Amino acid sequence: MEDKNLQAQINKTNERLRILTQKKKIALHEKQKLDRKLDPQRKERTRRLIQKGALLEKYLNVEEKSIEDTERLLKVLSEFANKNKQYIENRLKDL
Repeated sequence: MEDKNLQAQINKTNERLRILTQKKKIALHEKQKLDRKLDPQRKERTRRLIQKGALLEKYLNVEEKSIEDTERLLKVLSEFANKNKQYIENRLKDL
């Protein structure tokens, strides 16, 4: 009798394992689909960040500066830009 109960538990556990394995496959497939969907967006964002970082280094000579120093510089420039919007807009038109 005990062998039958043990065998029934083994069968039940194997069935649960099969179901969970199937659910895992489905979840992995969904994740892959989502990754493929987001991949172009991620690539475009990475490309844009690299381009902007290169421009930052080119025009502000921040290659030697730490991340913290670069952030402080950008904060100062941001304050200047916010206080001088009209001047900046006019200069951009002239370029």
